Amino acid sequence: MKKISLAIVALVACIVASAQTDSLLKWQTEAKKTGDGSYELVARATIPAGWHVYGNNPTQEGLDAVKFIPAYENAKLSGEIVFDKTPASITDPIFENKKLYVFTGTIEIRQQVKITGFIPATLKGSITANLGKGKDQFSPSEFPFEVTLEGGAAASNTNAQIKLASVDINKPLQDCGKKNNVAGNGLWSIFLLGFLGGLIALLTPCVFPMIPVTVSFFTKRAANRKQAIKNGALYGFFIFLIYLLASVPFHVLGNVRPEIFNNISTNSWLNVVFFIIFIFFAISFFGYFELTLPSNIASKADAKSGLGSLGGIFFMALTLAIVSFSCTGPILGSLLVGSLSGGAWQLTSGLAGFGLALALPFALFAIFPDWLQSLPKSGGWLDTVKKILAFLELALAFKFLSNADLVMHWGLLKREVFIGVWILIGSGLTLYLFGILRLPHDYEGMKIGKGRKALGVLALLFTLYLIPGVTQTRCANLQLLSGFPPPFSYSIYGKDNVHGKGLEANVVNDYAKALQMAKEQNKPLLIDFTGWACVNCRKMEENVWTQPAVYNYIKENYILVSLYVDDRQNLSPEQRINNYKTNNGDTKDIITIGDKWATFEAENFNQTTQPLYVLLDNKQRLLNNPVGYTPDASEYHKWLKCGKEAFDKNK
Repeated sequence: MKKISLAIVALVACIVASAQTDSLLKWQTEAKKTGDGSYELVARATIPAGWHVYGNNPTQEGLDAVKFIPAYENAKLSGEIVFDKTPASITDPIFENKKLYVFTGTIEIRQQVKITGFIPATLKGSITANLGKGKDQFSPSEFPFEVTLEGGAAASNTNAQIKLASVDINKPLQDCGKKNNVAGNGLWSIFLLGFLGGLIALLTPCVFPMIPVTVSFFTKRAANRKQAIKNGALYGFFIFLIYLLASVPFHVLGNVRPEIFNNISTNSWLNVVFFIIFIFFAISFFGYFELTLPSNIASKADAKSGLGSLGGIFFMALTLAIVSFSCTGPILGSLLVGSLSGGAWQLTSGLAGFGLALALPFALFAIFPDWLQSLPKSGGWLDTVKKILAFLELALAFKFLSNADLVMHWGLLKREVFIGVWILIGSGLTLYLFGILRLPHDYEGMKIGKGRKALGVLALLFTLYLIPGVTQTRCANLQLLSGFPPPFSYSIYGKDNVHGKGLEANVVNDYAKALQMAKEQNKPLLIDFTGWACVNCRKMEENVWTQPAVYNYIKENYILVSLYVDDRQNLSPEQRINNYKTNNGDTKDIITIGDKWATFEAENFNQTTQPLYVLLDNKQRLLNNPVGYTPDASEYHKWLKCGKEAFDKNK
């Protein structure tokens, strides 16, 4: 399980992390102005002894020469790259003794670049190259560069303002609001969610049959009942520990930057990857193929599980985690992705709940072996559970695709399309439970039990409940699913589809514009730090903002500005900031709208979770304590009134 977690971290790091791996080539770079918007990029490097850098080799497919890759879309390369010397010709054993052109020693390259529109003060990018050595050593190289552009302009301080000197998070004008009510989900809620996931995993064919087998192993091998209880308890503890340890790499990853978990959970391509993975999981759960980890991993863990010591019991627990992966993996994957945006501790809490739910039966049945007689026998019902989970995994897969679609504004899964897909999945589940739709291992005329029929009725009712969601009526607000479908504004009926929607229809998405309106109308600001892929944000908009008392109070007393921290649309070039220095001394580039508002939230209010609600007066002073997800409309209304009172007292 730890290995799977580390693999996920590696995938995440490849997609999200901005740091480059160590490069064999260390380039020194500069830019020389050659005309209006025209520059010559110059880079020099020393090639390590014994290595050679490949030049232009058009006959060798896939072998690229050295090249510049600017990180600014308005910077276009002009002409070919120019080397300072003629390459040597070698017979390269790495490429089947083909004749190739290479460079050794020192190397200097020059590249013309044309910049249109806004010219920034600096230009960033990377220099890529391929190196070879001897018969079998080949290494791609990627080195980041940053050069100063003569005549370039820094980003506008007015438009790109991040730090508000007037805000003191510890000294609001009025001490009201719950200071700790800022997390999207509490650790306890995430723990319970993980525990529920673990209970579901217990009912899968990969885990349930192992309970009596494993417990019997402990009771028969132990010299006495006391030892059996001790070994069983240790086995359960190690199961719990293994899942807990799986979160450790995320704590290390979290030290990189405070908003990294939000970046991970809303990264469009990572969500697409998880969409594909969960489709893959679903097909496996349907029974079309068996999903297993490489057999050598399980066999190595199993070989060490018979040591008859603490180490042996630990490896038995590890073996369980590995061999049950085909059933627990999709459930655990849902937990991993679902809690990433809340940070490493929420992930740890969820994995602790998951591990505890798996561990408890093994420990309890070891202590009370007579209970084994009350367990239902393994059988076809386990296969039914697995296929029900397949439909759930399929529905969840489209949630990941929806996250990517919302963040990138592709327009693939508008609200009604998303709900329509879920209606099809619900219909398939209903037909399967009633035995009309047959999947692998099902056969014509098989007996459908009462429990399965009851689940079929529930699936049918849920599917019927979804149908109004594709209409343009007030019944389209599916409160049971609030937050899961895309918002009402992301609709096939257009942005004017406001049925069931709250103040989102009147929202301002630009902080500077909202501040100007607040000054003109002499009103305070309600800042809504939100996200396109934020479930709890949608719940607040659809269930709390729609309440008449809240709706009217915000509309009459506040200027509402919603700032999307996961919006991947680029800022205009003049609004971007290179090498912004954060409160903790780190530097970062602010390129997208989401970068700007995520940094704005972290720098001024010490939070990276969504939703976060902040009240400022029109002098940008903090009126009261910010709050997070507040499903109680009356409590949220009191908080709004408290902020307005502070505004009136301190005009």
